Formats: sequence, structure tokens, C-alpha cells
Amino acid sequence: MPPLAVLGAGVAGSVYLWHTDPHQAGQFLPRCPFHWATGLLCPACGGTRMAYDLMHGDFAAAFHDNAALLLLGMPLGAYLGGRWLYDGLRGRRRRPQVGTAGTAVILTVAVLWTVVRNLTG
Repeated sequence: MPPLAVLGAGVAGSVYLWHTDPHQAGQFLPRCPFHWATGLLCPACGGTRMAYDLMHGDFAAAFHDNAALLLLGMPLGAYLGGRWLYDGLRGRRRRPQVGTAGTAVILTVAVLWTVVRNLTG
């Protein structure tokens, strides 16, 4: 069942991240390809550090790492993932969709967040 497989992969990644501090250099963690290629921060840059900080109870540091992802992306992802898991456990094969208007809102917020965070440093 795909929702349980995704949940299992998320748990495995979380266990690894719990013991791997992304704030320290030399850790075996993926690097953002957009940042590597352009030197600019993408909308998700800081997400790994944010997740690490949240798991260790440091909400202020998580907010500093990526405020938009924390306040907007995580609730949306939790809702869509939870809905997908709930439907999968009930035997439904339906993927949650955000629709055209939702996609436009998400892309607009992502572009605005990228511009703002790269202009403000």
C-alpha cells in the first residue's frame, strides 16, 4: 500500500535525521541542487535543518531555517498526507489533489517566498 510505504520511508528518514545534525559540516545529507547551481535559496532550502530543529524541540530555530515551509507547507503536507493515508487504510485508491487554483496559490507563494528570502539575505 503506497501510503504506508511513504510513511515508513518518512519514519526511516526521520530516525536517520534525528542522529545527524545538518547544522554541522560534513554530514551525509543531500544538498539543494538549486542552491548549488545558482547560489540562491529555493522555497524549500532549510527544510532539513527545520525538520531537525523541530524534532529536537527548537521551534525558534526551525522558524529561522524556513518560516514559510514551517507555517504553510507543513500543515498542507500533513493534511494531504494524512488524507491519503486515511483513504488508503479504508481501501480507497484516491490521491488528494489541490486543483488548479490551489496549484496557482502554492506556486505564487513559493515564488514570492523565494524572492523575499533572497532579497533579505
